[in-house]
Amino acid sequence: MTAFDDRERAEEASFAHDAEIQFRIQARRNRLLGEWAADRMGLSQAERDAYAKAVVQADFEEAGDEDVIRKLLGDLTSAGVETDEAEVRVALDAKLVEARRMLMGEA
Repeated sequence: MTAFDDRERAEEASFAHDAEIQFRIQARRNRLLGEWAADRMGLSQAERDAYAKAVVQADFEEAGDEDVIRKLLGDLTSAGVETDEAEVRVALDAKLVEARRMLMGEA
């Protein structure tokens, strides 16, 4: 083993750790966003939990946030909640900050 090999393994481990943290933050953000939308739609606690999980699952449809935004806009509009894309994006940004704080508090 050379120092270069050790350094390469350390960088790979660091990259994997950072990717895992980003995944956890994004999943937590999506759950919080789902809870926010469920509250706006007036869902029960059980429905709220199920909806939050559905929002997390929606993020696996495509890369980026557009799949989540599309789901939320469609569901909120179908439920008769007056909203627009800008409001959903503001909530998404706020929940991202909240999710980061929550996960950093757990560390």
